[in-house]
Amino acid sequence: MLRTLKRFIRRLLWLTIALTVAFGAWLFGYGWLETTVATPLQFTLKQGSSLRSAARQMQDAHVISSPWQFEVLGRLSGHATRVQAGNYEVRGDVSPLKLLQIITSGVRGQDQLTIVEGWTLLQLRAALDAHPALKHETAGISDADLAGKLGIRESSAEGWFLPDTYFFPNGAGDTALLQRAHRAMRTQLDALWATRADGLPLANPYEGLILASIIEKETGQSGERALIAAVFVNRLRIGMKLQTDPTVIYGLGAQFDGNLRKRDLLEDGPYNTYVRTGLPPTPIALPGIAALSAALNPAPGKMLYFVARGNGSSHFSNSLGEHERAVTKYQRRGAH
Repeated sequence: MLRTLKRFIRRLLWLTIALTVAFGAWLFGYGWLETTVATPLQFTLKQGSSLRSAARQMQDAHVISSPWQFEVLGRLSGHATRVQAGNYEVRGDVSPLKLLQIITSGVRGQDQLTIVEGWTLLQLRAALDAHPALKHETAGISDADLAGKLGIRESSAEGWFLPDTYFFPNGAGDTALLQRAHRAMRTQLDALWATRADGLPLANPYEGLILASIIEKETGQSGERALIAAVFVNRLRIGMKLQTDPTVIYGLGAQFDGNLRKRDLLEDGPYNTYVRTGLPPTPIALPGIAALSAALNPAPGKMLYFVARGNGSSHFSNSLGEHERAVTKYQRRGAH
């Protein structure tokens, strides 16, 4: 019986050795198996990603096909705790071992942040704070301190950053990105102000920026920006209230619950253009180049009103009577 037990132990030992060798061979083969990526492939690993979650994110981005194999390889090779968040790009011949080296060494492609047309400063700052590849130098400081830090002369930094996609190396400070976006906005605004239409009721480029931000939030179709600009410019010329919902919504801030009520339109405040004439004191969003251009070169015409048709476009009217008929047609009875 002792001899049988010894034979069993020897066989078990040899089986263990054989399985270990086979597993090692498989692991070696999997780790070095290269796949050719003809077109550059980008993927992002979120802040705080474990090796397991990183493998799943890479599978979702079609970088790897078997997350559990990749995780096993990473744990056995000692890379389990060194995953670094950020944007990555792979191209050419790539193996699982090379991928592990990439996501743990911090060798990333350029990171990027897209500032979206119509974002508020609050939304921009939230995007900056959430970006895993940025150094969060401005997190927690007030908007007023941010304006001072960036050399913005106006009381608010709202509206002063040009919507675009900005590229930067991993670990760059968010201050530098904001400075670039601010310089880009000033450059565009100054250039468009120099070629503005004659006779605009705007005292300076900043008022043009404010008007552009309203146009950005009011536009349903890109081709209507200049027409919407004409309505607001014509109203400013004759001292007529702008009566635009987006300014009221901006003034409500966190109090706005998605439903603009009649009492909101009647309550006085610096951003309530139903109560006060002229422009609000600051921009209400980040306008893009098209909105800036429309504000400073509005369409010709005497239109003073517009109403949504219900299909994304608007009906423009020169008189109150025409406008009321359009409201009846498109809103009270529904669009036809």
